[in-house]
Amino acid sequence: MTIRPAKACDAVPICAIWNEVIAHTAATFTSQLKTPDGIATDIAARGPAFQVAETGGTVIGFATYFQFRGGPGYRHTMEHSIQLAPQARGRGAGRALLAALEEVARQQGVHSLWAGVSGENPGGVIFHARLGYTEVARLPQVGRKFDRWMDLVLLQKIL
Repeated sequence: MTIRPAKACDAVPICAIWNEVIAHTAATFTSQLKTPDGIATDIAARGPAFQVAETGGTVIGFATYFQFRGGPGYRHTMEHSIQLAPQARGRGAGRALLAALEEVARQQGVHSLWAGVSGENPGGVIFHARLGYTEVARLPQVGRKFDRWMDLVLLQKIL
């Protein structure tokens, strides 16, 4: 497995991974599918803050971060997103992606990295806790998907 910065040509496989999660799980509250063009734009804008995992030339997951909230006072605080293809889960790809993303964040002066995890994704909460993230808040019923209200768990790691 290789972890590397994403390239524009990765937009299609990233889109496939992300859209599977969006369409079929409560791991993200969004129901709006991603497009390859939108992902390519994000890759170009974020540079090394958009990483992919690949094996045998196939993209099996990605991790990226973006400013937690708007405004200059939050410029050192980022929120990340990490998604894996089903065949990559439980094999260390997520751990390797997040480690690489955290290193990029440190190099770019990020102080605080956040994860917003669906309350219906206890595996995501456990994953982050094992990697040093601390649960700092549970926001009840702030997300809505699949005709039900869902909690958001916020986890933070000071880099």
